[in-house]
Amino acid sequence: FLRQFPSSDIKQALDLLERVGLETLFDKRGDALSGGQKQRVGIARALMQNPKLLLVDEPTASLDPKTSRQIMRLICELCREQQLAAVINIHDVVLAQQFVDRAVGLRAGKLVFDGPPSALTEKTLTDIYGEEDWSVTTADSDDTGETTGLTIDPLKPIGQGGHP
Repeated sequence: FLRQFPSSDIKQALDLLERVGLETLFDKRGDALSGGQKQRVGIARALMQNPKLLLVDEPTASLDPKTSRQIMRLICELCREQQLAAVINIHDVVLAQQFVDRAVGLRAGKLVFDGPPSALTEKTLTDIYGEEDWSVTTADSDDTGETTGLTIDPLKPIGQGGHP
């Protein structure tokens, strides 16, 4: 109420803001932040609670591809550093395949898949999400094996696996 917080909480908050790359924005209002910055603040806020399990719901929704990868990388790094397990609800299959160790697919509340994301097949994705041409969108790798982006056939008409 009086905005008088223990100095240990203030130090932890500033340390977390630094860790998520927002140390220079500590005095900015939330409505003045970009989408990626807001996601980083959300991660820092969650970590302020010293959780035993981090629950993350669509951390990359409404973010551009580069920022999405940065956010996923940050979540993974922070979880490793703090020896923290995370459950991440994400519908971006390519990001999931790049960043998570285990994927769980549900459809209508029933378990459809539980395993490494590399084992997700077109059939499994159809079982989870419904009929779609899953061969059109795949992860590209550069010569280091790093996933670099998406391969999308821009010449296919909408409804046949082209751009939406």
